[in-house]
Amino acid sequence: MSSRRSTAIAILVSLGVVALVVFGDRIQREVRHFLVGELGDVAVARMQRLAADDDSDHMAAAEMITLPILVSEPAPGIFAASGVGNTFVIRTDDGDIIFDTGLIIQAAKQYDLISEQLDSLKPVKIFLSHAHADHVGGVRIWSSPETELVASSEFLEEQRYLTELNPYLHQRNRMLFPWLPDEPRELPGMNFRGLKPDTVVERGRPLRFTQGGRVFEVWSLPGAEGADNLLLWLPEEKILLSGDFFGPQFPQFPNIFTMRGEKVRKPIEYIESLNTVINFAPRLILPSHLVPVQGSEQIVADLVRIRDAVQWVHDQTVAGMNEGKTVGELMEDIRLPPQLSLAQTHGKVSWAVKSIWEYYATWFHFDRTSELYATPQSAVLADLASAIDHAKVTVGIDAAIERREWERALHLLELLEGDEILTEALKSRWITVVRALRERALANEKNDYELYWLDAQLRRLEQ
Repeated sequence: MSSRRSTAIAILVSLGVVALVVFGDRIQREVRHFLVGELGDVAVARMQRLAADDDSDHMAAAEMITLPILVSEPAPGIFAASGVGNTFVIRTDDGDIIFDTGLIIQAAKQYDLISEQLDSLKPVKIFLSHAHADHVGGVRIWSSPETELVASSEFLEEQRYLTELNPYLHQRNRMLFPWLPDEPRELPGMNFRGLKPDTVVERGRPLRFTQGGRVFEVWSLPGAEGADNLLLWLPEEKILLSGDFFGPQFPQFPNIFTMRGEKVRKPIEYIESLNTVINFAPRLILPSHLVPVQGSEQIVADLVRIRDAVQWVHDQTVAGMNEGKTVGELMEDIRLPPQLSLAQTHGKVSWAVKSIWEYYATWFHFDRTSELYATPQSAVLADLASAIDHAKVTVGIDAAIERREWERALHLLELLEGDEILTEALKSRWITVVRALRERALANEKNDYELYWLDAQLRRLEQ
């Protein structure tokens, strides 16, 4: 970005801050919209440039930030603005229903493109599928004082902890997604937290209403992206607006465990939620990521497969725990049978096993007394490195690499991490092991988060 444009935007931001304070609500909304549009264009361009410079060959998140913002009509009277997160406008004779509002840096453009195609856009209700940034970002772009904001009764709690932990979670995310800014941005008009729903929907008590001749049901059902998942169901049209209820793609094995952080998603609650959606038998799913899914028969079959896969992993984990097996043994042993095979690019079965084990048995694995105390194993790595025979350990690492026992080699390398000189001498072996793990991941589940992490470790080792 040129210095001239940087200066111009800085001046606009300053003027915008004044306007947001001094002028009335309508002017505030217009100024916010303008600022979000200008700043969003800059942020998207930066992220796209950095994502393009990354040499990873999977990078689903990078691909999503490069998706064009386009408007389509996936069903009569239902319009979608694509992007990292999709925004939907459902037209009725009595105002427009909005479902999800996308990422803040794209929301203004999504709003503008839909406004260009639809006459007299009038959002009267906004439904939020959950509290993640790529779904709630544009609320203040789409809303007015007359707009009703609707979310799950769990929304405020999910928003609270995501807000309080934002600095910590941002640094985790930045390690996985290096095109993110160094620090969380606090820019005028771009704060998507602090939302207070006008109406909350309780679990087991769906909200039913008719508006402008269309019938709606709103369900609060714990899903694959958190406890506050909200679904918008059009029963007469058999259309489901699903948010991230299934995760970012359908069908897939759900991300019960998120290695980037966040609370554990409860498997049994999700199974119960899936049973509710199976009974809907939707003919069309409009997810808040990627493209619509059509065909009632195939949708129901896939829903059943997701439910049965989660149930299988849960039951096998519980049975193994009762048999006295360790977490590692269960992670190694439990595999989906062929009839329940699902993509694991977002959620991974072995991580779900560990997540379920710790959900029931918590963090103490009853195997190492040191787990009870504050001093981590890393604190003694330097002592260990100075006490062992380096040559013998190196032979052991080479033997593990020769046998393609990558995880065993990784353990040995991590034990020597406390000795900087030794670590430097073994760097080529370390890179060999991480690259081999990455090749294995690409050949098997292609799990995005595993690949993001391994890429981050390669960047660290190769710098």
